[in-house]
Amino acid sequence: MSVCVALVILTLNACTTAAAVIAGVQAQHLQPDVWLVLDSGSSDGTVELLAQAGADVVPVDRARFDHGATRQAAVDQLDGVDVIVFMTQDAVFADADALGTLVACLGDPRIGVAYGRQIPRPRAGVIERHARLFNYPDAGTVHTMDDAARLGIKVAFCSNSFAAWRRSALLAVGGFPSPCILGEDMLTAARLLQAGHGVAYCAEARVAHSHVLTVGGEARRYFDTGVMHANNLWLLQALGSVGGEGMRFVRSEVHYLETQGAVLRVPEALARNAVKLAAYRLGRAYQRLPTGWCRSMSMNSGYWNYMRREHETP
Repeated sequence: MSVCVALVILTLNACTTAAAVIAGVQAQHLQPDVWLVLDSGSSDGTVELLAQAGADVVPVDRARFDHGATRQAAVDQLDGVDVIVFMTQDAVFADADALGTLVACLGDPRIGVAYGRQIPRPRAGVIERHARLFNYPDAGTVHTMDDAARLGIKVAFCSNSFAAWRRSALLAVGGFPSPCILGEDMLTAARLLQAGHGVAYCAEARVAHSHVLTVGGEARRYFDTGVMHANNLWLLQALGSVGGEGMRFVRSEVHYLETQGAVLRVPEALARNAVKLAAYRLGRAYQRLPTGWCRSMSMNSGYWNYMRREHETP
């Protein structure tokens, strides 16, 4: 039986990566039945490039952008689609089989979502490379709720930079949550686990995707992660806390830097991790902070224009 596949990419001034993204999509052996681009008001030619390549570009109000609600709006309009693959504007298919390989994971009816491997972009620095190697190993796996006791919150790890969702399962658990400052992928994967579905990591389906983040950029991301956890205490209660994952990352990073001949960057890495921890804790305590402070510390300043002080996802 044929499967109807939609590819959804979120963009904002993505001209620098658009050509590579377009070439990657057009090279896929499995071509999406629907190619949807959600654009938040690009002014650099992104819309024109993607529309000329055959994408259906839908405008999104940048001031009202929400990681959960914006994606859910796409899910709602894709009636008749079986699998929805979400990607971000800077994720580029690593080979012509990446999309088909990821979608094939959902051939197992027990799998609700499958996410692919993110490999470092070609010119990635050593710290950037380690972050991808740590979170995206070369061996795939399938997690179920039975693994929560062993893995804690990591059992629900998932990334919408390259993830394929079974639309029926997604809708059955209420879709992507909103308002959502960050982590709509993990929150929804956790709901799928609770409903009895598996979360698959497909290491064979690869995209090139990594970031050069300043210390301030990393702090903002971890502040938002803390806010997400504070607003969704059920996630930690159901799956367990972040526990020793942070220390495991630090030890792995130091070892990697040493083996790569970059021991002089260890102090920088340790400082970055200390800043991330502090930012995360501030995010967890955001309700005690003035909204203006939260806005300035966040990656998603628009979120603070309409969020509610107390809104745990049910």
